[in-house]
Amino acid sequence: MASRSEIPPPPRAGESPENCRRCELWEHATRAVPGEGATNASIMLVGEQPGESEDREGHPFVGPAGRLLDQLLERAAISRATVFVTNAVKHFSWEPRGKRRLHKRPQLRHIKACNIWLASEIATHKPRVIVALGATALRALSGAASSIAALRGKPFKHASGAAVVATYHPSSILRAEEPGASELTSAMLEDLKLARQLAGPDE
Repeated sequence: MASRSEIPPPPRAGESPENCRRCELWEHATRAVPGEGATNASIMLVGEQPGESEDREGHPFVGPAGRLLDQLLERAAISRATVFVTNAVKHFSWEPRGKRRLHKRPQLRHIKACNIWLASEIATHKPRVIVALGATALRALSGAASSIAALRGKPFKHASGAAVVATYHPSSILRAEEPGASELTSAMLEDLKLARQLAGPDE
C-alpha cells in the first residue's frame, strides 16, 4: 500500500493557480488549467497535467485523452457531469519540437509545488473516491513512487479520508499498440467500475 500524502497548508491570501509562481512552468504555459466539474462530486479524477488542447482551451481533459476518458466513463455508467476532473500539475510542461509543443513529463518538484492546488480542490469538493490516472497523479496523491500495476485493485486511503483507486492514464491507451491497448482499456474500465462501486449509490 502506498503511503498517505500529507495535506499541504492552504494557499496564501489572494493566491490562485492562475497567479501561481511556485515553479517555473507558468513561464511557458498559456494559462493555468484548474479542475472543473460537479461541486458535490463523489468521484474526483486526477490526471497528470494539461496537454496542448487543455493549455489552449483552459479546460482539463478536452483533447484526445479526454475524449477517450469520456467514452470509458460512459461505459462504466459514470456521467462526466457528475464527477470533478483535474490534474496533479496545473501548467503545461512541454519541450519544442520544430513548431510543435511536445508533452514533457513534469518533474517531482513540479508535482510538489502544485500539490497545494490539488489538496485545495480535494478539501473543497470532498470526494469519497479519487481516481489516480497514471503514475504522476498517483505520486501526487500517495507521496510515494509506486507503479499503477502494483496498486491496481488495491484502494488506499488518502490523507483526506477519500479512497484512492489507481488506474492508467487514457493517453497510455492511445500510445499503445494491440493487443496492449485493448488490455489497458479493459483494465481502466474495471478500475472505473470499482471507483463507482466505492463511491456509493449517489454515483
